Amino acid sequence: MPPRARAAFLALAVALGPALVGCTADASPRRAGTPVTAEEARVLAGLLHRNFQEGGADFVVTAPYGGTAVLTLTGEVDFRDGAGHAEAVTSFGNDRADDVRTLFFTREDVWVGDLPGLADAVGDDVAYLRRPLSPDTDEDGALLVDVLVDVLLHLGARTADDPRAFRAGDHTWEGQRSIDSRLTSLFGLHGGATVAVGASDDLLVQYASGLPGGVAMTVTLADHGRRDISVPTAGETALAVEHPEVAEALGV
Repeated sequence: MPPRARAAFLALAVALGPALVGCTADASPRRAGTPVTAEEARVLAGLLHRNFQEGGADFVVTAPYGGTAVLTLTGEVDFRDGAGHAEAVTSFGNDRADDVRTLFFTREDVWVGDLPGLADAVGDDVAYLRRPLSPDTDEDGALLVDVLVDVLLHLGARTADDPRAFRAGDHTWEGQRSIDSRLTSLFGLHGGATVAVGASDDLLVQYASGLPGGVAMTVTLADHGRRDISVPTAGETALAVEHPEVAEALGV
């Protein structure tokens, strides 16, 4: 697991309620919060690599922030080539209309579409503004959408991690539950993040963590398999750096 992916995967916090589940009649019930077994450590160590092997997945990412607002990304991601596209919806929890935009993204750039007035401002053929992906927090703070996209893209890794790393820390089994009609096993990771792993296929179904600023993020994956995602062409794209006033006015 690459260092950045490992940091995102292991170091973020989310609360998980206590649970007590039963097992077979000839064994004692296993309590939530018990350390992972050697086999479970192997499964956890290979989660991101299995995402890469599968190729990609559909995803829903939710991140409540600012009291009543919720940012939701719904789309598909290619873990091998590091690309994806999504509908980004910001719901404000009041009478204000949802903000809906189309995103394409790679590890380097983000394309933002469905921007009212963009074509009038920069040209009739232009449907997207393109800017660098900037997930790192600086003095002004990173855009939430960039942080979410960056975490999502780092949920795939070319190699598996060392299972011993999951046995040495405070990684725990937290019971089972159904997510979108899929039975999953829940695990608490070092630092407080949680993952839900498919009981039948050992694939990552859900990853939940806390982000800087008290934002809670949940990534849910489904329909793992190869994806082929093409980003917008140069002809339908304008660079945000060349139109800073337009980008600022449109919130890009």
